[in-house]
Amino acid sequence: MDCIFCKIVDGKIPSKKIIEDERAIAIADIQPQAKKHFLVIPKKHVASLADAFSDDGAGRELVSDLFSLADRLAKQEGLLPGGFRSVINTHADSGQTVFHLHLHVLGGERLKGTFG
Repeated sequence: MDCIFCKIVDGKIPSKKIIEDERAIAIADIQPQAKKHFLVIPKKHVASLADAFSDDGAGRELVSDLFSLADRLAKQEGLLPGGFRSVINTHADSGQTVFHLHLHVLGGERLKGTFG
C-alpha cells in the first residue's frame, strides 16, 4: 500500500510522534492552519470516515479512539481549558487529500469562523 500515513505509523517515514497509544498516533501537521495543529491518525488503515462505518461495526470504536487520544493530546499540549477544534474531512470535496482517516486538532489561539 502506498499510503503516507501508513508509512508514518510503521516508522518508514520519520515523524515526531507527540502522543501514541495502541490504536493511534498524533503528529504535528506539516501545513498548520492554527498556532497548534495536530493530526490524530489510526494505526489501522481506513480510507475515510465514511469507510470507518462499514458492515463490521468497528468504526464507532475507531472514531471513539481518535477523539479520546485527541482529548489527551489537547490536555498535554495546553489547548484546554481554552479549547480546540476537531475536524475530519471526508472525501475530496471536503478537502481530504490523504485517504487515510485522520482527525485534525487545532488550537492554541482564538480560531476564526464558527460552525455552531
